[in-house]
Amino acid sequence: MTFHPPKKAMQFLLNHSVDMAGLRALPQFEDASEDLVNDILTGAAAFASDVIAPTNWDGDQNPAKLVGDDVTASPGFKEAYKSFVEGGWQTLATPEDIGGMGLPSVVSVATNEMIYASNMSFGLCPMLTSSAAKAIHAHASAELQETYLAKMVTGEWSGAMCLTEPQAGSDLGPVRTKASDNGDGTYSLKGQKIYITWGDHDCADNIIHLVLARLPDAPEGSRGISLFLCPKYFVNEDGSLGERNKFKPIGLEHKLGIHGSPTCTMEFDGATGWLIGEVNRGLSCMFTMMNEARLFVGVQGVSIGERAYQAALDYANERVQGVPIDGKAGEPIIGHPDVRRMLLEMKTRLMGARAIAMATASASDLASASQDKDVAAAAHAREALLTPIIKSYGSDTGVRVASIGVQVHGGMGFVEETGAAQHYRDARIAPIYEGTNGIQAIDLIGRKLRRDGGEAMKDLIEELKQIQSIAKKSSSPEGLGLSSCADSLSKGIETLSTATDIVLGASDKDALSAAMPYLNLCASVISGALLIKSVVKGAEAGDELTASMASLARYHAVAILPEAQASLSQIRAGASALFDFPESQLADL
Repeated sequence: MTFHPPKKAMQFLLNHSVDMAGLRALPQFEDASEDLVNDILTGAAAFASDVIAPTNWDGDQNPAKLVGDDVTASPGFKEAYKSFVEGGWQTLATPEDIGGMGLPSVVSVATNEMIYASNMSFGLCPMLTSSAAKAIHAHASAELQETYLAKMVTGEWSGAMCLTEPQAGSDLGPVRTKASDNGDGTYSLKGQKIYITWGDHDCADNIIHLVLARLPDAPEGSRGISLFLCPKYFVNEDGSLGERNKFKPIGLEHKLGIHGSPTCTMEFDGATGWLIGEVNRGLSCMFTMMNEARLFVGVQGVSIGERAYQAALDYANERVQGVPIDGKAGEPIIGHPDVRRMLLEMKTRLMGARAIAMATASASDLASASQDKDVAAAAHAREALLTPIIKSYGSDTGVRVASIGVQVHGGMGFVEETGAAQHYRDARIAPIYEGTNGIQAIDLIGRKLRRDGGEAMKDLIEELKQIQSIAKKSSSPEGLGLSSCADSLSKGIETLSTATDIVLGASDKDALSAAMPYLNLCASVISGALLIKSVVKGAEAGDELTASMASLARYHAVAILPEAQASLSQIRAGASALFDFPESQLADL
């Protein structure tokens, strides 16, 4: 059950799919040289495969345990986490002014994919810590930042977010956890939160919880929720840790997958917290944390899919059954056309989703670093548009690829000893948490498309047309098949444009009914375009890996891009396709 990070694939996309040269031209990222980035990827690959990956199976078979009021992490996690902190891996994309290395977020997409793939359960802890630190940096007072940020940036202290309650999941309006003003700048919190990922553990010295709660006389619904910072241990004036706060884990969930990740029910019994941001504006503060988390949940899907792919590839190279079509008796099943089809679908879908993840992060980097206000605003709009797409498509791709991985293993995939089943179990959470994928589709339709009249999407479509044009005109060797790819992309862009116009003009009910097909259509076209772009740029640069990427782009053009047309049929049908069937007969005809 070894794991080898796909460093060459990541480097190819970084070099040719996103504009790293443009990012390096910005003062904020001028030190992110190609040599430095390659060194970081090399180091991260070794760390992930040698230090983190060996903890994966033990974490699955030996989940975290709740003993009294404390959670003990799975075997090996504490030692691996210490190495993670000492290696500085938590600091990569954090701004330099708060103690980070200040590298582009797109680099951390690659390194975090390696960490998640080596052990997804482990990787959730640093992911949440990074997102929590970002919310604190953006919204907390200077005093709170000074007290907590430095050690969260290094990972010495971890972070968690406490949103969900039994009656408040996707809709946080019904949150009942109560907060009362203590009159001294602090608040007292009382209530229960469920599904708190890494809510308690023994890997970090302190755990900083961001908690949604409702003050007395607050407005009903989501407009009456505030955000509070609650540390597990209070911090003394000299920076040392003091007494324990009045909250604790009272249960651990027994989950389908990610067994090594302690998912806690947390009880707040008069816990002391500090307000972050303005009263009743907690959700807007929390979305700073959630938006970054949504990108990296999409990356998790890619990561667990990559691990499932590698396991399937290894098995296909070893397992002997039947005689391959062009082979001889005794040769492995990788020579069978259907096995080859499954492997190529896995690899191509993963590469396309990986490219969208990097494009999302690159837009975030440009939005934060560009000194041109118009460029920054356009980049921010692009990041916002792509975030629900990568969260949904990346996580769905992880499930799909992990399922195919089980199929490649055949009967051996359905038993635990090969690890293929764990990949499938671990992948299944990603389409659910940090906002279900259905909610991502609603967000794309409502907030990111219809709110601005489709301007951000139209700008993206124009960029996709430019990719199609340069591919069509490219003087690259004919063997790369760019002309046929360009033709397929042209049809995909036309389909995306048509679908966008339909959704913009649809009723709310028809638009919401088309939300998921529309998101999937976007992902099919965008991923194909980004792969084609990387082939064009790779050929121009003389990259020796271009021919291999071109093969994946051609497969995408014939097997995945055409899925956009099927999604368009669903979009045209609108709500009638969903609601014509009588609700009373859903159980039986």
